[in-house]
Amino acid sequence: MFLALILAWLIFTFLVKVVKTTVVNALLIATVVLLLQVGYGITPIDIYNYIVTLPQKLMNSGAR
Repeated sequence: MFLALILAWLIFTFLVKVVKTTVVNALLIATVVLLLQVGYGITPIDIYNYIVTLPQKLMNSGAR
């Protein structure tokens, strides 16, 4: 019983850390996207399209 409680506590603390990190990263990304939109007029769709085409751009620049 005691071992099960320790294991449950370890899993719980691990999950809390993962959720906390996920929330912090999501808020950071949302802040950057908002600042890009307000400051430069770059929409989230523009960012998505750039990220999607980035591997192709990198492959083309490396082939030169």
